[in-house]
Amino acid sequence: MSISQQTVTIRFSEIKDAAQLMEIDDIVWDKYTAPEPLHWSSRDNYLLHCPPGSQLVAVCEDDICGYVGFRTPTGLESNHHVLELNIAIHPSYQRKGLGSRLMQAAKDMARLEHKRKLRLRVLSSNPGAISFYKTCGFHEEGRLEREFFIDGHYVDDILMGYFI
Repeated sequence: MSISQQTVTIRFSEIKDAAQLMEIDDIVWDKYTAPEPLHWSSRDNYLLHCPPGSQLVAVCEDDICGYVGFRTPTGLESNHHVLELNIAIHPSYQRKGLGSRLMQAAKDMARLEHKRKLRLRVLSSNPGAISFYKTCGFHEEGRLEREFFIDGHYVDDILMGYFI
């Protein structure tokens, strides 16, 4: 069944979501999508770094199929107008419009919270994600060349932004 035929609810993350969100991180964040795979050592460690309410989750029936996380990049008041994002979609739900819906929900939430800029980072070795972010209106703001050495190759860290 396609996403368009299912009811998808987008809501803030809750403590009960931790196990499913950890599973998505374990599946999605690998050497192609992150500087190193992301494997949480425990549920408590996950909740310390990703507390309830710090993500918008997409729920199809009872399954969490993706999320967009957000946080202020620094504790500085002068940087409070910016949100840094990270997004992950379970492979079973990729390329079905869910990422676009989550990104739009993040933009809407940012507007309501009077944020002025969204930013994210993406590896140069991940052209699909770069294309997706550009489709969502993000543009390259900078590049940290050869920032990571992954799987025998240097990879750039691309900084992208979107102005609300």
